[in-house]
Amino acid sequence: MFPSVFAVHPGLQLSGRLPALARQERGLAAAEFAVLFVLGIAAAVLSSMLKLNLGVPGHNIVRVIFPMALGLALVPRRGSGSVMGLGGLVGAAGFSMGGVAGLGAGAATSLVLTGFFLDAALLGARSGKSVYLRLTMAGLAANLAAFLIKVAEKSFFVGGLEGGPLAVWWPKAIVTYSVCGLAAGLLSAMVWFRFSEPRDSDPTQ
Repeated sequence: MFPSVFAVHPGLQLSGRLPALARQERGLAAAEFAVLFVLGIAAAVLSSMLKLNLGVPGHNIVRVIFPMALGLALVPRRGSGSVMGLGGLVGAAGFSMGGVAGLGAGAATSLVLTGFFLDAALLGARSGKSVYLRLTMAGLAANLAAFLIKVAEKSFFVGGLEGGPLAVWWPKAIVTYSVCGLAAGLLSAMVWFRFSEPRDSDPTQ
């Protein structure tokens, strides 16, 4: 349906724990696109409505990267993360316009950018070990981007945002955002992908 930019990603296909919808001999099918788009919206739903109440700045990334990693396991293609990021953007915008639920600047940033960071990080992945490492790094990158947006937001509204003034908030937050990003990426990799591939696996089949 779409050009080779959505070619099957051999590293993701080989290490995924779930039966993949993607096939080497065809492009991105409508059903695959729909699955990715819906999972992007699901990430928006979880970010908007699932309250973990952990009291830890930056923990929202768990609600974003987990369903997106599921999408990568189901549709292991290059560009799949970007499709989910688009779905997340549409979902967040729809919620905001409908007055259903709102996302903070940091949360909205991680929602939109995580899919793109996943695609970029996984470009050279060739094995389960590499997928684990790169998913973990993508979680870190997405959360650090969210942290920077939050810093900019607090710079304009000092003392008026949750967590207190910027000078009090950021020394703790930069640590928790980093740790949450790393942990979310690693947890998602552990659930949806194998660290070591089966010996008889062939990504071309």
